[in-house]
Amino acid sequence: MKSFQYTIKDELGIHARPAGLLAKEAKKYQSAITIDADGKSANVTRLMAVMALGIKQGAQVTVTAEGEDEEQAIAEVQAFFEKNF
Repeated sequence: MKSFQYTIKDELGIHARPAGLLAKEAKKYQSAITIDADGKSANVTRLMAVMALGIKQGAQVTVTAEGEDEEQAIAEVQAFFEKNF
């Protein structure tokens, strides 16, 4: 299992457009990728579950990948976060 922590910088937090792109990105990997915020967790491939977390600017999230391609998945998802959030 690999993970990273990230503080959301986007002034709108995690909103529909980038959350949809995140779900699409996560579907490229065999690993299960989850996001945790404020004690709640969601599979990032499930757009509505991620949106339901209500992650705002300044929130600290933990993203975890677990599976056979977890190293590649976590590195590329972390790069996605840095570019989009």
